[in-house]
Amino acid sequence: MTAESTDAVCGGWDGSECEGTVHCPPRCPRFVDKRGARWTVRPAVPEDLAPLAEMYEGFDREDRAQGLPPVVRRQRAEWIESMLAEGTNVVAERDGAVLGHALYTPSDDATPELAVFVHPTAQDRGIGTELCRHVIANAAAADRNAIELHVEIGNRIARSVYRSVGFRVAERRGDLRMELPLCDPVATAVRLPPLAREGPAEPSG
Repeated sequence: MTAESTDAVCGGWDGSECEGTVHCPPRCPRFVDKRGARWTVRPAVPEDLAPLAEMYEGFDREDRAQGLPPVVRRQRAEWIESMLAEGTNVVAERDGAVLGHALYTPSDDATPELAVFVHPTAQDRGIGTELCRHVIANAAAADRNAIELHVEIGNRIARSVYRSVGFRVAERRGDLRMELPLCDPVATAVRLPPLAREGPAEPSG
C-alpha cells in the first residue's frame, strides 16, 4: 500500500491509537525516528534502482559489511539489480531521499537471509531497527519458516540491533549466523498495529 493510500485510512503520523484495518500492510509504513523525524518505510520498486545507487555512493569502506555493498560502481549496480530481482526489498525514505534499504533473499526460500543498510548520515536514529522489523513482518506474512543473517563477530552495534529484534546466535564459524524463527512471538508482535503492540498511550498531565 502506498503512502497516498495510507492517508485514506490513517489520520496522521501519530499512530499510537491506530487499531489497523484489513487494508494495512504487514507493518505500518509510517515511522518517527529518535529525533522526531518522519519516515516512510515502503516496498521497493524498480524505479528505486537510481535512488539506491545514489544512496550507496555515500558509503565509505568502513560502512560496508562483508564486502557489501560492492566498492566498484558497476559491480554495485549489478548487485542492486540482483537484490531487487531476487529478494523482497523495503526502503526507508524521507523528504524524497532513500536513505535505508533492507531485504530478505531469495524471496521464495523457507529460511531467507536478511540484509540491512543505512546511509551513514541516517545512522543511530533507529532506522536500521525499523527496517529489520519490516523485513521480519514481510517474511512472516509470506509464510517463511525463519529468517537468518550473518554478521561479523566484532560488529557489536549490528549484533545489538539484531538481538533487539529477536535474532539469536545459531552458529559461530568465523562470522556469526543468527536466526529468528517466524513462529516466535517477536515475529508476531511486529505485525500488530501500534495500539495492540504498545497499548494505549499514558494520559499526559
